Amino acid sequence: MKKLILTLISILFLTSTYAGMSDENKERTIKCAGIYYSNSMIPQGELELEKIVHSFAAKKFLSSYLINEGVNEDNLSKELIKVVDERYGKPYEENITKECDSFIYKLIPNSESEIDKLVKSGIY
Repeated sequence: MKKLILTLISILFLTSTYAGMSDENKERTIKCAGIYYSNSMIPQGELELEKIVHSFAAKKFLSSYLINEGVNEDNLSKELIKVVDERYGKPYEENITKECDSFIYKLIPNSESEIDKLVKSGIY
């Protein structure tokens, strides 16, 4: 019985480890991280501090999450910079940010509470 339980736990672990995130979801998550990153660079006089802080925290959370999902850190940085370059100087887009929030919260379990913890901690 003990061996059966250990075997089942091992199978569940391996399945969840290798199931991972689809390439499409990784690309969309990277794009959202880039959107959050670019939002975090908007000056406070042009965007409410609450939205800037949320963007910093979400970018930090997603960067860590993606690296844990196997995305190479250097490649992630390059992709984030591409998104920031596209969006630099553009105004904050509420709808796009809300779409990212909805997508991320649905895709990644507990992401909303984890991002909120980062916001409240001041460590972002």
